[in-house]
Amino acid sequence: MKKGISILGTLLMFYAGCNSVPLETVKSVDLPRYMGKWYEIASFPNRFQKGCNCTTAEYELTDENYVRVTNTCRKDSTGGKISQVVGKAFIVEGRNNGKLKVQFFWPFKGDYYIIDLSLDYDYAAVGNPGRKYLWILSRTPFMPDSVYNSILNRVKDKGFDIKNLVKTNQNCDQ
Repeated sequence: MKKGISILGTLLMFYAGCNSVPLETVKSVDLPRYMGKWYEIASFPNRFQKGCNCTTAEYELTDENYVRVTNTCRKDSTGGKISQVVGKAFIVEGRNNGKLKVQFFWPFKGDYYIIDLSLDYDYAAVGNPGRKYLWILSRTPFMPDSVYNSILNRVKDKGFDIKNLVKTNQNCDQ
């Protein structure tokens, strides 16, 4: 009996740490409109962007049926060394282009869910189903506070812990 309770308790603790609510994406994404340069306004800290400032992502549709992703940042300061990584994003069929799988290092792929997108494609929010990753993106290096706060409210409603969000320094030396 005690063993059964112990196992049940362990399972409850495990599932309490998981967000079991499915993450909804936007209804559809016009990929050609989504392509181009995006500036990172804020993100959850992660190991692969450690020390990054002036972060951008550039998306380009290819003839090989994937999206070329080029992430660029300046390491350790706004005038620091430029760091760049190129990857591929693959469209998840049947999801109206709102879900993609991104690959920077073979064979690993990560979820790229477009969870918020302005009608004019001026800003977007991207996350993953486990809600461990979140990026707020804009077509310009800076975003009005009213727009930013509105996005925060929507991603919070989707289950993201926005207290972990860190604004990205976009005051870059050219």
